[in-house]
Amino acid sequence: MTAGRKTVTILGATGSVGTSTLDLIERQPEAFEIIALTANSDVAGLASAARRTRARRAVIADEQHLGALRAALAGSGIEVAGGAQAVCEAAAMGADWTMAAIVGCTGLSPVMAAVEQGGTVVLANKEPLVSAGEVILAAAQRHGATLLPADSEHNAIFQCFDFDRPERVRRIILTGSGGPFRDWSRAAMQAASPEQAVAHPNWSMGAKISVDSATMMNKGLELIEAARLFPVPAERIEIVIHRQSIIHSIVDYVDGSMLAQLGISDMRVPIAHTLAWPDRQATPMPPLDLVAVGRLDFEAPDPDRFPALHLARAALSDGGARPAVLNAANEVAVAAFLARRIGFLDIAAIVADVLDRFDPPPPATLEEVFAVDSEARRWTAQAMEVLTA
Repeated sequence: MTAGRKTVTILGATGSVGTSTLDLIERQPEAFEIIALTANSDVAGLASAARRTRARRAVIADEQHLGALRAALAGSGIEVAGGAQAVCEAAAMGADWTMAAIVGCTGLSPVMAAVEQGGTVVLANKEPLVSAGEVILAAAQRHGATLLPADSEHNAIFQCFDFDRPERVRRIILTGSGGPFRDWSRAAMQAASPEQAVAHPNWSMGAKISVDSATMMNKGLELIEAARLFPVPAERIEIVIHRQSIIHSIVDYVDGSMLAQLGISDMRVPIAHTLAWPDRQATPMPPLDLVAVGRLDFEAPDPDRFPALHLARAALSDGGARPAVLNAANEVAVAAFLARRIGFLDIAAIVADVLDRFDPPPPATLEEVFAVDSEARRWTAQAMEVLTA
C-alpha cells in the first residue's frame, strides 16, 4: 500500500454502481489504491477496469469465464481468480473501503467477509439490511466495521442525521419519485407492459429496480433499510412522493427544523460522499440550478395503487424472517412479470400470498438467511403456478 492512499475493493465492479465508483476513483488516482475488483461474468469490463486501475486482484464469480479472464489479463501482473469463494476471499483482503454492489443474496457472503475485516463497507444493494439485517449489523458491531449507505435516500439521511442526539429526531421522511405509474389508474396499471414499467421518469436503472420503483416496493425495502440504519422507530419513518427527485430524503427535528439533502439524480453524488467520508471530494457534477428546477412537489402515495408499501411496513413490524420472505418473493414475482408470465398488479398480490402462507423462524446466521430465501422462492413459484393455471 502506498502511504496516504485509501485502499479500495469493489464487489460488483462492472454494474452501474461499480462503474460509477470507478469513474470517481479514476479521476483521483493519487488518492486510491485498488486491492480487488470482482464481476459476475463481464470479462471484458472487469479486465479493462483492472488494467486501468492497476488492481492487485481481479475475480470473476462465474468460474466458467476464468480462462477468458486469465487470457485478458495475461502479462499484466494482476492476480486472477474465479468462483464464489474467490469473491469472498477478495472481500476479505482487508481494504480500507469496500463497495458492496453485488445484486441479490449472492452478495451476502462477500459482504460478511468484508465486514469481518473491520473496515468501511458501503452498502449499495438491499439484501444485507433487508434479508440479513440483524445478522449483518451484529457482525459489524462485533468486528468494529463501519457501514455506510450508498443508496441516495439513505445517504441523504446519513448526511442530515444527528447520531449524537438521535432522540431529537422527530421523523425521517423518505422521498420517492413515484415511478412511471404515479398518475395511472389501477386498471391501467394492471395492463402495464414491462417496457412501460422500466421507463423510469427520473433515473436510469436496471430492469428489476425499475419495476420495484413502479410498484413502489423499492420504497418499502428502503423503509426496512432505514429502520435498520437509523435509531428511529419505524412508525416515525414516512414515505412521500417527490416527483423531481431533487430532495433525496429529510430528517425532521423536534424543534421544527427539517434538514434535507438536495442534489441532481446521479449515483456518483452519494458514492463520492461515502468515498471521502468524513471528508468530501469533488465530483464532475454541475451545481444544482434551483431556478431551473423551479418547483418541488410532494404528495402522499396511494395505498390502493401501491400495496407494496403496506406489505413492507407489515413485514418490518412483524420482524424475524418476514423481510427476507418479502424480498425473495418480490424478486421472483418481478422476474415473472418481466418474462410476461404475470400482470403488473399480480406482483404485490403474489408477495402478499406468500407472506400469508410462509412464516419461518427468525434466521440467526447467513446460512439460515439463505435457507429462508430459497424456501420463500419455492413458495412464490407455487403461488405463481396457481395464478397462471
